[in-house]
Amino acid sequence: MSRDGGTNEAKTMALNRALIFFGPPGAGKGTQAKKVAEKYHVPHLSTGDMFRDAIARNTELGRLAKPIMDRGDLVPDDLVMSMVEERLSSPDSAGGVVFDGFPRTVPQAQKLEAILERRGFGKPLVVDIEVDANTLLHRIAGRRMCSKDGEIYNIYDAPPKSPGVCDRDGGSLVQRPDDQPEIFRERLLAYERQTKPLEDYYRRQGVLETVDGSGSVEKVTGALAAILERAQQEAQQGRDGHL
Repeated sequence: MSRDGGTNEAKTMALNRALIFFGPPGAGKGTQAKKVAEKYHVPHLSTGDMFRDAIARNTELGRLAKPIMDRGDLVPDDLVMSMVEERLSSPDSAGGVVFDGFPRTVPQAQKLEAILERRGFGKPLVVDIEVDANTLLHRIAGRRMCSKDGEIYNIYDAPPKSPGVCDRDGGSLVQRPDDQPEIFRERLLAYERQTKPLEDYYRRQGVLETVDGSGSVEKVTGALAAILERAQQEAQQGRDGHL
């Protein structure tokens, strides 16, 4: 039993390991990562959020990252990995974590693998959410973000109850600058060049699962649930076999 009286099974991440979502911008990584993290009561981690939190708390890493981010430059890998390892050392990460859009490159993946091993997580479970370019462009054209809490909507597929207004806090909905069509095409090219090679890397590791992300949010969530259930069953069988 868990400390709050519930069963640990519903409270821990499948396999007690890290789950990594990757896929092109607009594939729905953030939406699905949040759903999984909420379901299993584990942290939903994006490096951008981690750095913003560190800056707000004025930590040593936050002070190092702030001038870099203020210039609009990419934070160096060594600083990123230090932030990730610090976050994984937190007690709330013990049951597993969900990485959203990280790692972005094969070198980051290799460094993350070493950190996970040191922290006792073992190999991650990696999900590639695949969506074709035309669908991505349609999604991005309609994507709007709440100016207060960052909640994401789509004026075509998942609109707010009142046009231009966040359902949760009444904040105005805006289009992010990097969702402009010209900038988004550059982001897609950068993804193909830098992040797509992770597919082959993780396939060779034997930890890659692929999901068709072109369907509804609910359909993708169902496909992910099936993957996690199967992974959990395989982990249990592995544990039983070592008893």
